[in-house]
Amino acid sequence: MEIKDRVALVTGGCSGIGRAICVELARCGADVAFVDVHGGPGADSLTQEITDRGRRPFFFQADVSDYERAQECSMTLLRELGRVDFLVNNAGISSDATVWKMSEAQWDTVLNVNLKGAFNYTHAFAPVMRERRSGVIINISSINALRGKFGLSNYSASKAGLIGLTKSVAREMGKYNVRVNAIAPGFIQTSMMEKLPPNFKEEALAETLLNRLGLPEDVANLVSFLCSDRARHITGEVIKIDGGQYL
Repeated sequence: MEIKDRVALVTGGCSGIGRAICVELARCGADVAFVDVHGGPGADSLTQEITDRGRRPFFFQADVSDYERAQECSMTLLRELGRVDFLVNNAGISSDATVWKMSEAQWDTVLNVNLKGAFNYTHAFAPVMRERRSGVIINISSINALRGKFGLSNYSASKAGLIGLTKSVAREMGKYNVRVNAIAPGFIQTSMMEKLPPNFKEEALAETLLNRLGLPEDVANLVSFLCSDRARHITGEVIKIDGGQYL
């Protein structure tokens, strides 16, 4: 499957890694739908950026943890375009605290967005991919799913859950020629990273063999590779992109 003239849907698309993925897939020739809980200037500028690349943008303002809204987005997009070839479950949040200080609301909110959100959109679009016997699903996990991180038990658990989801859905969808993979970024220079305490960035740089933070475009380039025919024999994998942070 090549990317040109295909249709992609990216959750958490208005900023950071998600935005870079939307722009990269549009650059490669895909029409791009993106979902984000925030609208406003971020959505407007991304819509224009996709249009400037000669592709059709579609924006859905939605909380990915809302199951019914995911179904509505799916029905609308499929009615308009009849297909979705690439699904990138990127939407994610963090709410940090040690486990003994973490509230139930902090736990539930992070799991609902990061893990349930991916289920909601996979559940919405898997049937059409199965019917067409074609498609790619990519879940954006984290290296913290593989090793854990102090103060991030909810985030790490949600991202580890994405790995389990990836491997299970890869087994379920393989016979329908649908590939499912996860990407596990290390620390990437995004607004989420800027909200973390300064020592987090210092620790990340100290751990990273390349001694630099990744860029959203680094992840986006891997997404476009996994969507393309060059990755046609890759499924059920978790690919780290962390500059050697986790060995």
